[in-house]
Amino acid sequence: MFGLLPGLLAAGLPGFLPALLLFNAEPLAHLHTLDVVVICLYFAMVLWIGFYLKGRSNTGEEFFMAGREMTAWIAGLSFVSANLGSLELMGWAGSAYQYGILATHWYWIGAIPAMLFLGLMMMPFYYVSKTHSVPGYLNLRYGGHARSVAAIAFALEMILMSGVNMFAMAVVMKVVLGWDLNFSIIVSSVAVAVYVGLGGLRSAIFNEVLQFVLIWGGALLVPILGLIQAGGWTGLKAKILTNLGSDSYFHLWRDTGSFSANPMGVHWTGIVFGLGFVISFGYWTTDFLVVQRVLAAHNLRAARMAPIIGSFFKMATPFIVILPGLLGLVLLQNPDGSRRQLVGEDVVAACSASSGRIVNAQACSAAMAKTNLSPAYQQKVLSGAPGAELHTYNQALPLMMVRYMGPGLLGLGITALIAGFMSGMAGNVSAFSTVWTYDIYRPLIHKNGTDSHYVLVGRLSIIIGVLISIGAAYLVQQFHGIMDYVQALFSIFVAPLLAAILFGMFWKRATRLSGFLGLLSGIIFSAGLFIWVKMNPANLKYVALSPAAKPMAENVFRAGWAFLFSAAVIVLVSLMTKPRPVAELDGLVYGATKLPTEEPAPWYKREWIWATVAVVIFAVLNILFW
Repeated sequence: MFGLLPGLLAAGLPGFLPALLLFNAEPLAHLHTLDVVVICLYFAMVLWIGFYLKGRSNTGEEFFMAGREMTAWIAGLSFVSANLGSLELMGWAGSAYQYGILATHWYWIGAIPAMLFLGLMMMPFYYVSKTHSVPGYLNLRYGGHARSVAAIAFALEMILMSGVNMFAMAVVMKVVLGWDLNFSIIVSSVAVAVYVGLGGLRSAIFNEVLQFVLIWGGALLVPILGLIQAGGWTGLKAKILTNLGSDSYFHLWRDTGSFSANPMGVHWTGIVFGLGFVISFGYWTTDFLVVQRVLAAHNLRAARMAPIIGSFFKMATPFIVILPGLLGLVLLQNPDGSRRQLVGEDVVAACSASSGRIVNAQACSAAMAKTNLSPAYQQKVLSGAPGAELHTYNQALPLMMVRYMGPGLLGLGITALIAGFMSGMAGNVSAFSTVWTYDIYRPLIHKNGTDSHYVLVGRLSIIIGVLISIGAAYLVQQFHGIMDYVQALFSIFVAPLLAAILFGMFWKRATRLSGFLGLLSGIIFSAGLFIWVKMNPANLKYVALSPAAKPMAENVFRAGWAFLFSAAVIVLVSLMTKPRPVAELDGLVYGATKLPTEEPAPWYKREWIWATVAVVIFAVLNILFW
């Protein structure tokens, strides 16, 4: 992945723009006047919010932290919405098509425990220290070197994540409308750059709440109408069993005792440790994209309640994200009425065509041979037969939308996906802007600037970040699916960061040098594992402990190894170096910090009560879908 980026930048973005034309396609649907009106109204409202809030985003505290004025509900909804972009909607629908209900793990065990831990245990340190970012906390705990490593890694991660949001939105426009990729990327990117650049984090948060409502309103019809046609949950299970010959697509845990017994090729140890602990806690408790929203709460109680409120919505999200992917396994059809089978992005890239002919027929044939496509359909694709098109896992949700949404409703659905794209990209660029300004530019480039100077730098960095993200969008084509790409990024950047944060926050003995070396070496180690398997896929059996593992299984195990490696470095270096005096750790480490006392509140406003309710619901859901 990282070897592709220098070539992309060296070639220059203009050299890649002609390649975008390969994505032009005959639209599967046509917008009516009502659809266009709905979409235009949304864009107008988004831009109006940015201009309206510009006057309240003039200082650094207002622009980067929304003035710390958000209520628990606003911060909580923004917290979830920042993680519910178009790559979530499309990527996990595609992953559900690939792996079945196993994809739900990323919403339940891969989110809920970590969200509750953030609210109950970690927010006092983030909030009381008044840090602007997670790298800012590392600076206080480990020093400037650790902060610089984390900031640079995070900025790179946000650029790559912003690029995948662009790619996801372009896929929607290509599949549904046949729009040129240039047009869809540029229009949406300009809109995001304008409203975040004007209103900062406050604008992003208010738009994320608006987008949260639109996403649920626009995406809800697909699972409802699809379930009706499939004959309910029972009918869907029966049809998938008939088509695929396995009911493993409907079990979260039952078939994870063996690598080969489930569609993902994953073992329960990888799910529990690699996903449930490392990736989940690493993302929800250290990724500044989501933590920044909680830090904007108006007081500590609101900051602690925000992720707990978000956990209830997170548990419900699979209904609009995972279910459409499962329905696509039985309801999507080719023009001749046969069941449509989706493939990976890498297969479509290998079978790219020019003037109706496959550019490299041998590479295309080899790529399709690894799929479940019938030999007859593969031959149709190679011969360029009418209607013989390849659609990717990432297109499962837009294909379902085209199937079930008519005039007006399709516009609402498209608006929901645009909202998801805008939400995800706005979160990435606003977080990138904050980390770039406070953790890279100010300490390393210009230390003594005025507050207005840093706000200007933050606004300019948004524009630059958006432009670089356009180039990063093309890296997704080298992966099987959107979520395989995203989870690969998390395993490289987030897993080592989690080790540094946890040892720094809960172990007084952790030293400055250990935090720096543990974080840096962990990122290098994880990226090295990724490249090792990329260069020789046979090495997968060493990273994921089984040759039957799929890309997603590789990601969760890689994250686990990266965390263990970073933890080992931190412990060993700490034991060989001198720790800081305990007095210097006040406000940074449990056991050395006097936590602030909160004012008494009625039982129904206490975070521990609602966290307990969330745990009970979480346990019941896992038992029901065991």
